[in-house]
Amino acid sequence: MRWKQFFTPVKSLNAKEARTIMDGLDGQDYNLIDVRQPGEYTAGHLPGARLIPISDLKERSAELNPELPTLVY
Repeated sequence: MRWKQFFTPVKSLNAKEARTIMDGLDGQDYNLIDVRQPGEYTAGHLPGARLIPISDLKERSAELNPELPTLVY
C-alpha cells in the first residue's frame, strides 16, 4: 500500500473554479477523470474526460501522469 497517498493534500473545487483551470490549460496539460459508472459516462461527460470508475481508480492510477494537475468528478 502507498501510505503516503493518504497524506497528499487535495483541494475541492466548485464547477466554476474547475472550469477556470481547464480554460487556462491545454487539454493535454491536466488529467480529467470521470469516476462514475460506464452508463453514466455514456449518458454524458465533460469533453476530454477519461472514464476510470472509482472502484478501478487504485488499479488504474498508473494511467495518469503524476506531473499534471488532476481533476476528478
